[in-house]
Amino acid sequence: MPASAGAAAASMPASDPLEHPAFVERLRARDTRAFDQLVRAYERRVFALVVRMLGNPAEAQDLAQEVFVQVFRAIDQFRGDSKLSTWVFRIAVNLSKNRALYLSRRGGNAEQEDAAELGERVPLGAAQKGTAAQVARPDELVEGMQVEQIVQRAIAELEDSFRECLLLREVEDMSYEEIAEVTGLPVGTVKSRIHRARAQVRLFVEARLGEVGGKVARGHKGGGK
Repeated sequence: MPASAGAAAASMPASDPLEHPAFVERLRARDTRAFDQLVRAYERRVFALVVRMLGNPAEAQDLAQEVFVQVFRAIDQFRGDSKLSTWVFRIAVNLSKNRALYLSRRGGNAEQEDAAELGERVPLGAAQKGTAAQVARPDELVEGMQVEQIVQRAIAELEDSFRECLLLREVEDMSYEEIAEVTGLPVGTVKSRIHRARAQVRLFVEARLGEVGGKVARGHKGGGK
């Protein structure tokens, strides 16, 4: 973001109390109550992002705590040219990348959870909004859960850089500009990666739903004999 744009953003009144300069000053003064407030406000969202990037709830739990430790240590480095939440998620993304690289070099993540099971435990919209499974009828509920599990598996199959941008957009509901600030990518690249990620997810889901539909049809056909 250009310096002038960052200054303009910083000078705008913050409707969120946690984005107010006075709250940031409390953090810089190591006000423990302010840090507790920050953790309560963001811990669920940070975990939802990190667990999607790592695919391992145990690792994600540890890393989510590390994110806030890093925030505590580095708060003096926060310049205020972006939203505080954007800066927190930038730390979360960077630590997740480093942890994922470490796990891959260690020989893979043996405890990585199956995407379907992870989808049941931490729905895609768990951070801020409802899930695809929020429907009225029980049969639709089951169907919605199955679709969401397929979506989770599709997201897990994405390249890391694509998954990162897609999650920030779909889970955290960030703007393209905010995602660019978090990732350090140009806005055009962010848009391109999200577009390609969505296309890949859609193709994966359509293919899997086709497989499921075919199995159901063959089951009905066999049962009718």
